[in-house]
Amino acid sequence: MWWGMVRMPFIQLSEADVVALREVAMQSIRHGLTHAGALAVNAADFAASLQPRRATFVTLHQHGALRGCIGTLLAQQPLVQDVAKQAYAAAFQDPRFPALEAQEVDSITLEISILTPPEIFPVDSEADLIAQVRPGVDGLVLESGPFRGTFLPAVWAQLPEPEVFVQHLKLKAGLPSAGWPAEITVLRYQAQKI
Repeated sequence: MWWGMVRMPFIQLSEADVVALREVAMQSIRHGLTHAGALAVNAADFAASLQPRRATFVTLHQHGALRGCIGTLLAQQPLVQDVAKQAYAAAFQDPRFPALEAQEVDSITLEISILTPPEIFPVDSEADLIAQVRPGVDGLVLESGPFRGTFLPAVWAQLPEPEVFVQHLKLKAGLPSAGWPAEITVLRYQAQKI
């Protein structure tokens, strides 16, 4: 199983670290326009604070509307490399949107979410989950057989009621809207948004 890892707290990032991550994300998107791939990043060229393995999501908005969001729940590579990879993927590989075009780059804004590792969230039912989840804080993963879906904590801004949040996540995961599967795993994590 990929979950149940050691808990990592949020990392301390300086203003320069945040600027560097955002620049890498934009450079990776611009690189993707001409090279059809993410920017190759050598983590050793960056501050030590950007080198720990971390999982990230990169979310793109255009004129206030979602334009792409891709990431991973598992820390597989150094933070700065993961940001480059996910920024490229959000711009060009999100199946919900066409690939970003050159004339759109200047109209997008991006948000980087650095995730803590997902932990088992021991709940007995949907009602128990709704009662325990922390709006605005917890990101959730629902897994049942081949079905899986996640919502970042940022989704609480659009779905602030726990009942509605969980209902929409069930649908995203491909689960029936009614009922609670007997074999379901619920995971939670937090996200450091920059």
